[in-house]
Amino acid sequence: MQKINLLKLVSDVNEYNNFVVSDVNDHVLRIAVIDGEFHWHEHETDELFMVLEGELLIDLDKDKTITLLPGETFTVPAHTQHRTRSNTRTVNLCFEKKDNCINGVS
Repeated sequence: MQKINLLKLVSDVNEYNNFVVSDVNDHVLRIAVIDGEFHWHEHETDELFMVLEGELLIDLDKDKTITLLPGETFTVPAHTQHRTRSNTRTVNLCFEKKDNCINGVS
């Protein structure tokens, strides 16, 4: 058992990085730093995003964009093509099942 300060964990990260912070039962908590765009992909199960810092844009099925600000969450339904992107450094959390990605890295 240990306490983790998520923002300190990525305070020196300025390029894209996405890694597991914690395992919880059959799920993982990932933290990501993004400044730019990630590739299109989908998952077999739902994926929840929560923004800690910055502004995260989630493009869905190439025709709709969800904008998340700090403290906001959004769940991408299973089997939905999506990509994340940002115009400035953004830190977000992602809650998903282990081994969730179908095509591409989580």
